[in-house]
Amino acid sequence: MDQGLRNSSFRETTAHSSEERSKSEAGTSEQGLYGPDSLLVGASPPPPPPSTRFSRLADSFSTRSPQLYHIFDRVVKYIRGPRPKVDLPSPEPLLGRTYNFKGRRFAIALEPAIIRFTRPFTVAWLFVLLVAAYIISFSFLVRAQWYTIPASSFVGCTSVFWTGDAGCGLDGSLCAPFSNSSFDFRCPAQCSSVVLQNPRVVGDESVDFVPLLVGGGDSQKTYRADSFICASAVQAGFFSDSTGGCASVNLVGNFTNYLPTTAFGLSSIGFPSVFPMSFRFSPSDVLTHCTDLRTPALAFNILITCFLFLVLRPKAIVMWWCLVCIGFWHIALFSQPQATPPPLDVAFGAFLPALFVCYGFWRVAVRFTLPLFASAPFEAMIWYLAPYWTGVLTNLTMDQIPIDRLTAADIKQQPGGVLALIIIVLILFVLVVNQIRVIRKTGWLPYYLGWYIIGGLVALVLALLPSLQFRLHHYIISMVLFPGVGFPTRLSAIYQGFLLGMFLNDVAAFGFDSILQTTADLVDGGTTGSPLPTFLTNSTTYNASVTLANQTISWYSMPMAISTQGWNGFALLVDDVEVYVGTALNYSLAALEAGLPHFFRLAVSAFKGLAAPAKDWWILLQYAIDGTPGDFTMPVTLWPNGTWVDPLPGAS
Repeated sequence: MDQGLRNSSFRETTAHSSEERSKSEAGTSEQGLYGPDSLLVGASPPPPPPSTRFSRLADSFSTRSPQLYHIFDRVVKYIRGPRPKVDLPSPEPLLGRTYNFKGRRFAIALEPAIIRFTRPFTVAWLFVLLVAAYIISFSFLVRAQWYTIPASSFVGCTSVFWTGDAGCGLDGSLCAPFSNSSFDFRCPAQCSSVVLQNPRVVGDESVDFVPLLVGGGDSQKTYRADSFICASAVQAGFFSDSTGGCASVNLVGNFTNYLPTTAFGLSSIGFPSVFPMSFRFSPSDVLTHCTDLRTPALAFNILITCFLFLVLRPKAIVMWWCLVCIGFWHIALFSQPQATPPPLDVAFGAFLPALFVCYGFWRVAVRFTLPLFASAPFEAMIWYLAPYWTGVLTNLTMDQIPIDRLTAADIKQQPGGVLALIIIVLILFVLVVNQIRVIRKTGWLPYYLGWYIIGGLVALVLALLPSLQFRLHHYIISMVLFPGVGFPTRLSAIYQGFLLGMFLNDVAAFGFDSILQTTADLVDGGTTGSPLPTFLTNSTTYNASVTLANQTISWYSMPMAISTQGWNGFALLVDDVEVYVGTALNYSLAALEAGLPHFFRLAVSAFKGLAAPAKDWWILLQYAIDGTPGDFTMPVTLWPNGTWVDPLPGAS
């Protein structure tokens, strides 16, 4: 990069700093000529500065509390930093200078050698030609990834045949047919890392933060219909999680006693009762081109970005836009598309505003750092690309951190979430303190503190708004932190690379979600806090001597305080299937089946002190508003020997 571009990277305020410095020198000269120490005879000192209210308060404070005033004055001067403001020196290439070691001098000339060797490839016409070649190659990759098989064959990582709780309606009618149906499908890669974000009750078990897999342990590998299809196929061994693949899924209807299993890094849970809809897999003879190409696309794009830094070496602003575009479209089309196949209209809808924000990043930070590495292309590649791709692949690089959404409920609910948050906060604290130290050296710390304090107060006001949840999305964190990393240091380059990658990951994968969201926006299959009904039948009132065919369970009527909120009936789930919606206060168990021997083993391992039963029934109850259910109670377990296990407190 030419010297003119590097010089232009310094802050526009450099001119002002130089102006202040000139004024200071001029003032010093005048003081030397006309001040009290002047050698000129008869010269009078300049008049004292005019007194202000602030100066009078400061004088009064210094008179009353001289020690406290001295401490306060030192703190203020430290925060203020040098006056006039100064610019930090440009970083000297680590691999392009001379070192002294034990009295010996040796030079490392890697950076000059790279520049000398690649100079013929930095011409503009070659860059334009290679950009066109890249776009064509990338387009072929996208076509091979998404457009060689019918769009209807794609399923997502969370695709299921049966939605949770009452999602399939009364007796599952909305999810029919239950059997004698099959289709060929293709799954993307990395579905094993897609997990439940809220607890899901299956029988008497509650599962969370794992892929939902129920069954698969029998000889035919039968899964319950609400299991994640893609994760089930991976566990069943039809393709690997790293490449995705194709298979054929067959609905087999009613099945009893789903057995748990562990295979290919995935574990399923059992369900020892009856469910009306199940599926099994078989190889697909119809679909081809089933391998997910996100890993080859990632390798291709990483090589292209390295080639840009080391060989083509375009101007800093051009390099910046290359990183923005490559990262955004890699996420939108390969690593984390919003749907399968990717909705291009949605991607372009987020791309344009993302470009505007990234131009803001360039103006406030990147133009003061990236151009300074023009003489150190290898070093720039390391400092920028390593954190950049870490941020672009946040869904993978941060996958093991037990924090998904920055909400108090999610952090408390996920094992290790609080500890992970504490560690992250401590690391951020150290990094922020170090960056504050860098900013103070330039004299700009009061300016930045002022803006961040104002922003913090605005965020506090937003967080206190009623009926809304304050959400600090990843893209917002990047936007907040970017202005503070616009300095000519290597750490600033690392921060810029990571913050850009994290911004692109959030925007390309999820769009510009609002900073304020309602509780309903954040439910995502979780509980809503609606009122819970209470069973009248319990472990004391249940008569085990009555046969199951003559049993009836009942629940309390709806209190007036709840009915005035708009709740007007009940919904009942039996074995995770909605079997009743209405205003009645009881339900007959005559249709329930008994006497399944497989249940005995599973039940004994789960509940001690009970004879091995043949089958159990899970019954969940909830209020319903015009057919829309609220939160379900925790499950009641009814054993065939007549043992009734009351529900745990809370909602499901």
